[in-house]
Amino acid sequence: MLTEAPPGAVRTASGTGATPVMTLRLFLVASTVMVGMIMAIIDASIVNVALDTMAGNLGASIDEIGWVATGYLLSNVVIMPLNGYLTAVLGRRNFYAACVAIFTVASFLCGTATSVWQLVAYRVLQGIGGGALLPTAQAIMFESFPPERRGQSMALFGLAAMVGPALGPTLGGYIVQNYSWPLIFFINIPLGILGFFMTLAFIEDPAYIKKPERSADWIAMTAMIVGIASLQYVLERGQHDDWFNSPAILALSAAAVAGIGYFIYRELRDPHAFVDLRVFRYRSFSVGNLVGVVTGFGLFGLTLIIPLFLQISLGFDAWQTGLALLPGALATAVGMPIAGHLVNRVDGRYLIAFGLGLSGIAAWWMGSFTQYAGYWDIFWPRALQGFAMGYIFVPLSTIMLTPIPRSALTHATGLSTLIRQLGGSFGIAILTTLLVWREKYVFSNLTAQVTPSRYPVHAFLLQTGLPIDPLHELALMLQGDATLISFNFLFRLSALVFFASVPLAWALPRVAVMGRPSVGLAE
Repeated sequence: MLTEAPPGAVRTASGTGATPVMTLRLFLVASTVMVGMIMAIIDASIVNVALDTMAGNLGASIDEIGWVATGYLLSNVVIMPLNGYLTAVLGRRNFYAACVAIFTVASFLCGTATSVWQLVAYRVLQGIGGGALLPTAQAIMFESFPPERRGQSMALFGLAAMVGPALGPTLGGYIVQNYSWPLIFFINIPLGILGFFMTLAFIEDPAYIKKPERSADWIAMTAMIVGIASLQYVLERGQHDDWFNSPAILALSAAAVAGIGYFIYRELRDPHAFVDLRVFRYRSFSVGNLVGVVTGFGLFGLTLIIPLFLQISLGFDAWQTGLALLPGALATAVGMPIAGHLVNRVDGRYLIAFGLGLSGIAAWWMGSFTQYAGYWDIFWPRALQGFAMGYIFVPLSTIMLTPIPRSALTHATGLSTLIRQLGGSFGIAILTTLLVWREKYVFSNLTAQVTPSRYPVHAFLLQTGLPIDPLHELALMLQGDATLISFNFLFRLSALVFFASVPLAWALPRVAVMGRPSVGLAE
C-alpha cells in the first residue's frame, strides 16, 4: 500500500512529478552521501599501493604492514550488518554524521602514526567509520528518490561504489611517487569536514525508523562479531598462512562456522532481532545477493589480479598501473547513467544478463595478454569490463531493494554490502591461491621440457655476454612464462564464472518500478 512519498520527493496530482524545490533537495541529499562514500571507498584501495613505502618508513616487515589493510577490512565487515540496528538506536542523521566524524578523525591519526601497530590501530578505527558509510548511503539514496527514479539513484551510488576502487590506486600511486604517504590519509580531512556539516544540514531522520524496543542480544552480537571477523581473517590470510596446514586458520575457520551459525540461529528465533535476517524472505533479495557475490568476485578479484599482472608480468610501476586501471573507472562512469536510464524501460534481468556476459567477454579477452602487452592492449578490455559493471550493479540494486519495506531497508543494505564484500574476499582468496598453485604447476611442466639435449636450450646455454649466469637467466625466463600463463588462466577462469552466472539473472523476479509505487513504499 502507498502511505507516503519518499523523503525529498513530493508527488504531483498525477503522481509522476516532483517540485523544483524537492529536486534541489534530492541533489543536496545525493551530494551529501556521495562525499562520504567517495572518501571511504577510495581510501580502502588507495592504501594498497603505498604499503611498501609505509613499511620502509615505519621499519615494518611485509607481514606487519599487511595488517594495515587487513585491520581495516576486519572492522569494516563487522560493522556492516549492524547498520540497521545502529541507525535505529542513534537516528539516521546522527549515525551517518558519527561515521563521517570517526572516519575523518581516524584519517588524521593514521597520517600521524609513527609505528606500524599504531597505524594498524588507527586503521581499525577508520574501518568502523568507513564500514557503515556505504550501506547507510545506499539506503538514504534509494528511499529518498521516488520509485520511477530509483534506477538513477542507484546509478549515482554505483559511480562511487564501482569507480572508487579503480581511482584509488591511480591517486595513491601519484601521491606516493610525488609526495609522502601520510597525504593519502590527510586528503580525507577536508572532505570529511564538508561531509559532516552537510549531513547535519541535509540528512533527516525518517519517521518510520523507530528505536528498538529492547537492547540488542549481546550474546548473538558477540557471536556475529567473532564469526564474521574470523571468516574475513581466514579469507585475507589463508594463502599467506598455507590455509588449513596452519593451526590458526583451522581454529578461526571453526570459530567462523560456529559464530555465524549460532548468530543466525539466535536471530531467526528473536522477534526483535538486531539484524533483520527476514529480508531474505524476498526472492529478489536472496537471489540478488547470489549475483552480488559474483559481482564482488569480479570487482574485487579482478581488481587485485589485474594490478598484480601489470606489475609482475609487464613491469609497470604504481603510477602506470593506476593509469592502466583508469579506463575501467571512466567506462563505469559512462555505463552507470545509461543503465540508470534503461532500468525503468527494460526488464532489469536482461540488463544484468547483458552485463554479466560483457564482463565474461572482457575477462576472456584479458586472458590473451602477452608479455609484450602495452597500454592500449589493456585499455579496451578494461573499458569493456568497467562499462559492463554499470549494467549489473544498477538493475541488481534496484530489483533487490524495491520489495524491501522502508523499516528494513538499512538492514538490507548492510547485509548486501557485507555479502558483496565477502564475495570479493572469497574471489581474492580463490584467485591468489590458484595463481600460486598454477604457477608452480606450469613452471614444473616447463622445466621438465628443458634439457641440454634440446638444441634451442643447448644454444642458449652456450651464449656469452649474458649479464648473469645462463642457467639463472633461463630459470628467470621460464618463471616469467609460468607467471604469464597462470595470469591468463585466472582471467579465463573468471570469464567462465561470469558466463556461468548469466542464468542467475532469470532466477530474479521481474520488478516494475516505473510509474507506480513499489512495495518498498509500504511501512
